[in-house]
Amino acid sequence: MMTFKPASLLRTTAWAVVSLAASAACAQTPLKADPALGQQIAAGACAACHGADGQSMLSTNPRLAGQHAGYLVKQLNDFAKPANDKTARVSPIMSGFVVGLSAQDRANVAAWFASQTPALDTAKNPDTLTLGEQIYRGGLRDKAVPACTGCHGPSGAGIPSQYPRLAGQFAAYTETQLKAFRDGTRHNSAAMQEIAQRLSDKEIAAVADYMAGLR
Repeated sequence: MMTFKPASLLRTTAWAVVSLAASAACAQTPLKADPALGQQIAAGACAACHGADGQSMLSTNPRLAGQHAGYLVKQLNDFAKPANDKTARVSPIMSGFVVGLSAQDRANVAAWFASQTPALDTAKNPDTLTLGEQIYRGGLRDKAVPACTGCHGPSGAGIPSQYPRLAGQFAAYTETQLKAFRDGTRHNSAAMQEIAQRLSDKEIAAVADYMAGLR
């Protein structure tokens, strides 16, 4: 028999997600960014993997077009941290690029990608649409998993500087990141680590596919 956690526990978890993510966002010091200078950086350092306009063609490399600048800056800063930093985002490839960028460079390139038109995609697996929608819009009460809409919005657009845009992102990339949060290889968001640990492979694949098709 399925048992349900009290609604108060779900509210507490959701509030913890909001508080942790908001604190991380507030830690970023905004700089006046120049997208035109960011375009120059993107054309040289980012284009091969992400496309000069952020429209990556490979699911291993995330689409960056239309992503919130504040979120992108945080990720760049996390990539630049030492690998032994518990809040770092570890990637030898990304770290190699980011360490050569100043704080202003990071703000500029983030502003460039944020100014580009977001990608559109579709969910690919009709067999998991119902489960994916349930997780995204209602959460999983029996696992105390809050609805994704609370942070990423009903259309997957996210909230600037706090929560990333998920709509149009490669499902395979989102699935990989959720699993990385779950197994601890990605640990630059305590809230996402906590949530991902409660999701099975099937649930992760379902919600990742569903989010890709959000409008």
